[in-house]
Amino acid sequence: MSGLSQDEAERRLEVYGRNEIIEEKRKSRILLFLSQFKSFLILILIAAAIVSALVTGEMIDAIVILLIVLFSGVLGYIQEMRAEGAIRALKKMAAPKAIVVRDGKEVEIESALVVPGDTLVLEAGSRVAADARLIEAVGLKVDESPLTGESEPVEKRSGDMVYMGTGVLYGRGRGIVTHTGMRTEFGKIAGALGEIEEEETPLEHEIERLGKGLGVLTIIICALVASVGLLRGSPLIEIFMLGVALAVAAVPEALPAVITIALALGLKRMAARNALVRRLMSVETLGSTSVICTDKTGTLTRGEMTVRRIYMKGRTIEVTGAGYEPEGAFLIDGEPIDIPDHDLSSILKAGMLCNNAHLLHEDGRWKILGDPTEGALLVLGAKAGIFRDELEKACERIDEIPFSSERKMMTTLNRCENGVYAYTKGACEVVLSCCRWILVSGGQKLLDERMRKEILEASEKMAEDALRVLAISYKRVEGDGDVEKDMVFLGLFGMIDPPRDEVKGSIATCRDAGIKTIMITGDHALTARAIATELRMLGKGRVITGSELDRMGKDEFDEIVEDVRVYARVSPLHKLRVIDALKRRGHIVAMTGDGVNDAPALKKADVGISMGVRGTDVAKEASDIVLTDDNFASIVAAVEEGRTIFRNIKSFFTYGLSCHIGEILLVLFAFLFLDDLIREKGFPLLAVQILWINLLTDGLPPIALSAERPGPDVMREHPRVKKEGIFTRRVLFYGVVVGLLVALQGVFIFNIADPLKAQTMVFTTIVISEMFNAFNWRSDKESIFKIGFLTNKPLLLAVSSTILLQILVIYLPPFQGAFHTVPLSLTDWGVITLVGASSLLLVEGMKWGLKKVTPSPQGLP
Repeated sequence: MSGLSQDEAERRLEVYGRNEIIEEKRKSRILLFLSQFKSFLILILIAAAIVSALVTGEMIDAIVILLIVLFSGVLGYIQEMRAEGAIRALKKMAAPKAIVVRDGKEVEIESALVVPGDTLVLEAGSRVAADARLIEAVGLKVDESPLTGESEPVEKRSGDMVYMGTGVLYGRGRGIVTHTGMRTEFGKIAGALGEIEEEETPLEHEIERLGKGLGVLTIIICALVASVGLLRGSPLIEIFMLGVALAVAAVPEALPAVITIALALGLKRMAARNALVRRLMSVETLGSTSVICTDKTGTLTRGEMTVRRIYMKGRTIEVTGAGYEPEGAFLIDGEPIDIPDHDLSSILKAGMLCNNAHLLHEDGRWKILGDPTEGALLVLGAKAGIFRDELEKACERIDEIPFSSERKMMTTLNRCENGVYAYTKGACEVVLSCCRWILVSGGQKLLDERMRKEILEASEKMAEDALRVLAISYKRVEGDGDVEKDMVFLGLFGMIDPPRDEVKGSIATCRDAGIKTIMITGDHALTARAIATELRMLGKGRVITGSELDRMGKDEFDEIVEDVRVYARVSPLHKLRVIDALKRRGHIVAMTGDGVNDAPALKKADVGISMGVRGTDVAKEASDIVLTDDNFASIVAAVEEGRTIFRNIKSFFTYGLSCHIGEILLVLFAFLFLDDLIREKGFPLLAVQILWINLLTDGLPPIALSAERPGPDVMREHPRVKKEGIFTRRVLFYGVVVGLLVALQGVFIFNIADPLKAQTMVFTTIVISEMFNAFNWRSDKESIFKIGFLTNKPLLLAVSSTILLQILVIYLPPFQGAFHTVPLSLTDWGVITLVGASSLLLVEGMKWGLKKVTPSPQGLP
């Protein structure tokens, strides 16, 4: 075949375009950066910075707020830039070079120059440069797992399709290119990936909602104060200053920064537990996940075919060990076999000689080069101390009859010390039809119908247990007869890609935490069911296939989606449909995957989790979290951290809320009811003092609270509902009750204090009260006396530093003028401490009472 001429190839290149994945037109970098500042809360923070500068005349607070805004914007910009890498990763997976036939000659060209109609030349180890239909295939097997997710290589013959980005494991072939670039299967996935829009995480939505709520609250408070002040005839400048103070008290300036820091600290802890977070907000979302959709191969399983069972001489031999590590034992009725004294060595050697794979030990781990099924036979032999390289020195291969789909078997001829032997492996029925004899104890005997029936029943039993079955036989070759006739039957191998050892426990933990684990795989339903059953994830759930899913309408699928635990033989579009249905049911969905086929689903899910070891670049770029050990158990650890992060965010938000409410109520109470005291002592709090309190209470203590470790019950709680955010009724209840106490503490101190010290004492009382309150929120239900005051060292440092800063403001002359403070006596400090401690006692009492009413470990609802 002469292939295309160079002139024709160039003409088609102009018509069809380059064979590459096209990137979407990117946003302007400047517009992308500016879009990070459209949040309503961010706008409030900018306004607060301007107000702070105008009212106080000091630029420090304004600079701090603006730096927070800038930091938040830069962070969002970086995350969006990373998201654009998904399409670029698809380009990297395309083969950089391709061999085609041009003008009757094989030439190597850039894969981007391949055009429809080109003749692709495929060899073992090469990557397919474009979609093509085979016109020639000799022993050709292709690894399509990056595209389809199926664990086993696909045998190809003339007339079959091969696809861009898949790899040729062995054999050779030629194919006519049918599609290039975005028209290939890879291109379709790239198109689907580009069409999926990034959705807001629950936390992002909550912060935006909170910002708008605070803005409305600020306007209402200022309007109320202005109305009352005008009715009372207060000076306009006084009303304005009071309105500014209340507005500043209502805005939690540091909240976005503290949340970002809390997420960053959680990110660091998750990295130590083998989960790298690419998108900061997904840390919290993972903690609220109610469904984990996971691939089977390489995620729940090891991604390494392993022989589990051998049948020979009418007996079944169990094999222990999993994966490519050559460690394990051979057991009959639970008792180990002494290999040298057992005929088992004959079937092991036959499986290794009739084999084209290689077992390698590189970088401290064992790996297979070639067909995983053949690799499993090499590992099996290595478990018995037999290695192929040494074996072939004694039995050199002299010929091979390759496997084909028509023959369903493969045969090698090996010259051994005592003659030439043929070794055949393949489908049980086919190999058995070639056999006249069977190996038995003490020699071989004629294979009768009863024995054939027993062998077939043993094969069927393995298949029912989702084991892939290979039969093996041999014969001594004499003369020029048919080498695959009158053979001696040796036995059967039953193999499977086994589950990871730790996954069963991780799935049980998810079950306790109210998280559904769903398997979505391209493998056969029987295999998927067997793995799901072994992992105890199926229960009473259903198993459905992609073809069954295709026959269901949207409403019908929505009705049964909650009951399905395994999806088998599915396509990438099926995965998206499953995620959409689960989201319609109100679930927060995490999706794990490693192949190109998983990328759209990873991006569509609330949290995409890719495999760092086996995962493709496309999957990693489309995901939010990358597992560095490909271990499902690491997902559970990440969920635990995510739940802890959200609990901590809610705790320090409640703590901060009580302070802001306390400030607002104190100023309102004074303005409405303490007119005589105000004329004598001035306002209880000034705007600059409120800013300082906010800076102290919203600064170091919340960051220290965000470092709180997971509690023992965090994985025994059910996931929070999707619509539930930070600001709940219980949070509001705690915030209002404690805030009211803080306001009453201020009113009490304001009443009893010397006029010269009143503002300073109220100012300091609120700071000290909130420091006691910080210890309350190490847990929303456990007593601080049970947890201990000394077990969170960052909080001790934060509280100590905050009190020290307040002392400096009170006693250093430069700060006294700026913050209108005067020195306090030890007696004053004693009164302040006793009054402030009531915050700790009140919340302790509330925890005790609520625990009596709701003893289950539910935390803040």
